[in-house]
Amino acid sequence: MSDERPPAEGAPNEVRETTRGPVILRGISTRAWEHPADRGALVALRELRGFDIVLRKLSGMVSERALRLSLLGSSIKVDRHQYARVHDAYLSVAAVLDATDLPDLYITRDPDLGGMCIGIDKPAIVINSGSLDLLDETELRFLLAHELGHALSGHGLYRTLLMVLLRLTTSVAWIPVGVVGLRVITAALYEWSRKSELSADRAGALAVQDPAAAIRVMAKMAGGGDLSDVDTAAFLEQAKEFETGGDLRDSFLKLLLLETRSHDFAVARAAAIKTWIDEGEYRDYLAGAYPRRDGDGDASISAEAKAAAKSYKDLFEHSGDPLAKLLRKFRDGL
Repeated sequence: MSDERPPAEGAPNEVRETTRGPVILRGISTRAWEHPADRGALVALRELRGFDIVLRKLSGMVSERALRLSLLGSSIKVDRHQYARVHDAYLSVAAVLDATDLPDLYITRDPDLGGMCIGIDKPAIVINSGSLDLLDETELRFLLAHELGHALSGHGLYRTLLMVLLRLTTSVAWIPVGVVGLRVITAALYEWSRKSELSADRAGALAVQDPAAAIRVMAKMAGGGDLSDVDTAAFLEQAKEFETGGDLRDSFLKLLLLETRSHDFAVARAAAIKTWIDEGEYRDYLAGAYPRRDGDGDASISAEAKAAAKSYKDLFEHSGDPLAKLLRKFRDGL
């Protein structure tokens, strides 16, 4: 497949590539998988010249060094000699996303399904040992690509930067906005964190190119590793029930439950992946029509801000949440 001109839909060479294995997304930009709300924040933060450099230096001198020593001393570093199967899976998803400078990968003793991307100057990916027991090969690749997506998007750096800024706001807590103002800022930061998780889910989906596997991972996160008695279609229906069920009391309860969550609920993430895939952007990217890294420098803050605003507007217009329905009726009545 040419990097400059994608093949026409249904072209023979496209079919041959997809039957042989995942389409290699050469030169793909992280903007391809970043959720509009996440991408808008990242583009703006990348314009804060100097802050990231200071943060990287401080991290490299203190916390980053301690983190790396801790991982080396208490986890297993994955390479071609240790957890070779995981190493091969990691290299395969990195190849699909055309990533070369890969973070170190570790397996840590934890029976739960999950992983994380930590660190700033040199991020590291840590996968729970339970994930190896609970996930099949494709699902494991999705998890690895999810965490790699975090690293490639620089979420570790900018999440830390935002949390530093948040801590600084405590010094102005005496200002009349007080606790209410800080709570609003905290809620906004957590909202960005949740959207960054949706971005990483999209990276995982692009890397494995098996939507069913992405949904299975979310189902396993929700209910455990055995899906023999689980219907993934019914699992997705839970997302609709979660969004549209109940009354205004449930709407406010959902807002409270989400306020301090860094990750959205598993059923909601599964529905978000399916929606993104169904809307067609995923298929366009596999056909070669995706943003390239060589165009990252031209990214516009205003354009990304508009895209973020549009994503929230679309979400509001199509939401089945009782509170959203009431607000739309009130707006239309005016």
